[in-house]
Amino acid sequence: MATPGGAARALLARLIDHAPLFPPASLSLAEALEEDARALGSRHAWMLGRFVCPASLLTRLSDPARGFSAVLDEPMPVGVEVQAVEARYRDDLGSLEGLAGEVYVEVPVDDALEARLDELVAHGLRAKVRCGGDSAPGVGELALFIRACRERGLAFKATAGLHHAVRADEEHGFLNVLAAVLFGDEEAALADDDPSSFALDADSLRWRAHRAGPAELERARSERLHSIGSCSFFEPVEELEALGVLPA
Repeated sequence: MATPGGAARALLARLIDHAPLFPPASLSLAEALEEDARALGSRHAWMLGRFVCPASLLTRLSDPARGFSAVLDEPMPVGVEVQAVEARYRDDLGSLEGLAGEVYVEVPVDDALEARLDELVAHGLRAKVRCGGDSAPGVGELALFIRACRERGLAFKATAGLHHAVRADEEHGFLNVLAAVLFGDEEAALADDDPSSFALDADSLRWRAHRAGPAELERARSERLHSIGSCSFFEPVEELEALGVLPA
């Protein structure tokens, strides 16, 4: 089956960073690599981003052609190169500089958010926001994060809790996040739980009265929202199939 082109490809290509080693999937390394191979062999593999792995397991990976993002559970092993590094916010941000071409730093969405984002900009780092779990930001908090990143020209990735394409069961949807990044009106975009508000085809992504074509979508993915992290590749894909965005 042909890979979708135009706006659908611009928005969704390499969108999903695959993280089956992490909760709630929490697969063993062997199971995670088997699941990743299944994703790579699927007809929607063009949506697959990097394989997310703890730094402590990097030396056990053997496929140099696969793109990796390392989560710093310990210092990076010597001689191992990855495309991205992910870490929690720390006082010594300078120690993260140069670990990879892209370094994403997870920031809590609290009263210190804007000061922390300013520090990331100063060190040439990117941001990361957790959208699920006990500390998941609400609609207003996530809207604040997206606006603050936009104001600073700061690229970010989102992770956890983004298995739904459109907001459901009080959980954030990744199309909602993309619409908030693209169109502003962040609270309304993030709170919208009506799937009919969203449409994606070869020509554009549409949310309510807003529309963005392929060039704008490519720019937004390159400069603003790089990817979403998900422990499952197939759940987000199945959500898009159910919406008719992808052929089932």
